[in-house]
Amino acid sequence: MRLVRPISILLLSAAIATGCAGRSPEQPQQPGREPAPAPPPQVQSDPIKDKVKAMPLAHKLGQMIIAGIDGTSVDEHARSLIADGRIGGFILYKANIESVEQTTSLLNGLKEANRANPVPLLLSVDQEGGRVNRLPSSFAAVPSNRDIAKSGDSKKARAVGEAIGEQLHALGFNVNFAPVLDVDSNPKNPVIGSRSFGSSASVVSKFGVEEMLGLRSKRIIPVVKHFPGHGDTSVDSHLDLPVVNKTPDQLRELELIPFAEAIRSNAEAIMIAHILLPQIDPEHPASMSAKTITELLRGEMGYDGIVITDDMTMGAIVKHYDIGAAVVQSVKSGSDIVLVAHDYELARKALEALEQAAKSGVIPEDQIDRSVYRILSLKERYGLTDNPSGPADVNAINAALDKATGKK
Repeated sequence: MRLVRPISILLLSAAIATGCAGRSPEQPQQPGREPAPAPPPQVQSDPIKDKVKAMPLAHKLGQMIIAGIDGTSVDEHARSLIADGRIGGFILYKANIESVEQTTSLLNGLKEANRANPVPLLLSVDQEGGRVNRLPSSFAAVPSNRDIAKSGDSKKARAVGEAIGEQLHALGFNVNFAPVLDVDSNPKNPVIGSRSFGSSASVVSKFGVEEMLGLRSKRIIPVVKHFPGHGDTSVDSHLDLPVVNKTPDQLRELELIPFAEAIRSNAEAIMIAHILLPQIDPEHPASMSAKTITELLRGEMGYDGIVITDDMTMGAIVKHYDIGAAVVQSVKSGSDIVLVAHDYELARKALEALEQAAKSGVIPEDQIDRSVYRILSLKERYGLTDNPSGPADVNAINAALDKATGKK
């Protein structure tokens, strides 16, 4: 049987025979001259990396702090944190929020004060629903996560996430410290309870991820919490440091499951709890532990988003640690953003401690750059600006929440 050679091979053979392979007959290769080398591949510019590189160290460190404010309007302390500290953002609590108009005015005032800065603010709140309901009373109350899960319909969690997103976006917020992904496995838990979707990891995963997606759809950055799980504590970390004596395998079988599901759904940000887990790190609470943040969360679970601490002014931290040392240890261990939600002086101490640690090499600058890169990337991905918000259409937003919860 005669084999037929492919046309391309025949043509190549003919070209070699005539001495013309690989070059144009009009431009024959000159004897003794090497062909010109191929130009080097073009390196794509990364504008965010360039921006990080151009930032002074103090401005980078400012991006790594979210602070609280006093009162219901922009005061001199908030202005100082913006102008001098180049703070990355703020968190508001119920004491900062009186009415829709006042809250919008406060957030717009913070944005206006930040106008001279090239990086917009993260403006955050804990709007979980149930007993953690921070917004003005003219907004319809959001049901607790436990009540949402009782419906058995996880799509309701997404609809509630969307409705919360509408509330927050209308006021001018861009970050919500929610949903709660803690599995409520300890009946004596004084701090989680109905804030959790339930005692089943699968229920918490399903409903929690849906709420996360609902918030995301309304351009609100969701921060899932409290890694690696606050559901089996018997101490309120606002008051003191809880201890959970579980092994890594026990955590993998329950507490870590909802966070793994959130990571699979590209969770943008995860809040780290103030919990001591002696079986993982007997010396540091999770929020200050490289074994928890870098080895478990980033290494084993493959997470590369933003890590935010729970409030470093809570009793779990300030009763046992100096705030400056705690903040430095947290960042060294892998946190990108440190939440210092109360007390202007503590926020200043946190900034000063980070700057000293960075200048002395205790925290490598390339690690700081990686954190700031994550922060700026997230702000750009969500299209954050310091443009003013409002006015909020409260009736329309309430109607959307009523529809989401089945009231209408």
